[in-house]
Amino acid sequence: MNKNIKLAVAGAVLALSATANAGIIIPAGEWTIDINGNVNAFAITNSMKGNNAITGGMATRYDDNNRNDTQGINTGLLPAWLGVTGTTRQNDVDTSFTISMQPGVSNNSAAGSASTNVEYRQAFLTFGDKSWGSIKLGKDLGIFASDAILNDMTLLGVGAMSGTTTTTSHPGSGTTTTYGGIGTGYIYAAWKGQVAYTTPNFNGFQATVGIVNPNQASMNELYQERYGLEGKASYAFTGDALNGKIWVSGASYKMTFASTPEFTASVGDVGANINAGSIGVTGYYYKGEGVGTTVIGGNNHYSGAKRDSDGGYLQGTFTLPTKTKIGLAYATSKLDRASGESAGLVVKENKRYTLGAYHPLTKHLNLVAEYSRVESEAQNSVSNENNVASVGGILFF
Repeated sequence: MNKNIKLAVAGAVLALSATANAGIIIPAGEWTIDINGNVNAFAITNSMKGNNAITGGMATRYDDNNRNDTQGINTGLLPAWLGVTGTTRQNDVDTSFTISMQPGVSNNSAAGSASTNVEYRQAFLTFGDKSWGSIKLGKDLGIFASDAILNDMTLLGVGAMSGTTTTTSHPGSGTTTTYGGIGTGYIYAAWKGQVAYTTPNFNGFQATVGIVNPNQASMNELYQERYGLEGKASYAFTGDALNGKIWVSGASYKMTFASTPEFTASVGDVGANINAGSIGVTGYYYKGEGVGTTVIGGNNHYSGAKRDSDGGYLQGTFTLPTKTKIGLAYATSKLDRASGESAGLVVKENKRYTLGAYHPLTKHLNLVAEYSRVESEAQNSVSNENNVASVGGILFF
């Protein structure tokens, strides 16, 4: 199975036995081809309270006719996925390529099948050896905050609903994917062009450092003077009674604007996922200067003055004798006012409470039911609230 699909499942706190260990394996001369992915869909209802145009708020608002309920059938946080990975070993070097596409269930247009409803998140190659590590070239999941999303239980579900927060058109009706815990607990790792080096695995310890494409959309359309820098280190352990993973990661970007002073944005995080028998606990915290919230660069400054941000989530799961996993999570993402900034409609805090049930019906298929309450409060204390309920399934191959 594609490495990131594996991580998104095996690394996630759900890590259910329903997950396949590999996709469809095809020997092809000197290559081994792995065709893999998932299909998922959820029936989602979002009941909204509050009609405030909060910039950066994750809780959506009413529609044009002041209706506060919306329904949709959508993919969840993890999009439907079709990936192809080829691997070979030549001249004592392990080489691989990965190309993938992510079609959505619906974009809620009249036709429901617009070409914009398909994403292409991966196109990269790797080469290396277990003795000295590996190098990745191309587009893949970002390095900073990747473990935060991969250990979020809403990865196999819905979490916060995507939609419009500052205008009233089609709020919360859904697009290609939902938000899960993005913006409510962690900053999105995103899918980025990168050149990255990963060390060998030293008895559970491993590190990755890389340069990434600096031209994030929120940085304005100017030439960026340097690459983004991202890195992480982790330690995974397995014992008779206890297993888990501890990680740290960070990022640094130089933000350049047309009419305000440039500055360096930096962020770091720490997290842990610990499992003992039927119980699993995940804790995560991040703190940044000038990185903003939800995505790197999102609402990160006021007239060139940095906004500080921090947040995290605490998540607990328990597996019943039926193999159904019950999860409960609390998450928050906070954004401070910049120096000299007055209280306005920019978000102050996004909070999320999620209760989920994840049942492995077969080896490959999980049935999922979730409820999330998402709250957004602006700097001037106005707020919106969403109550998102969903039921559906996700199948891996």
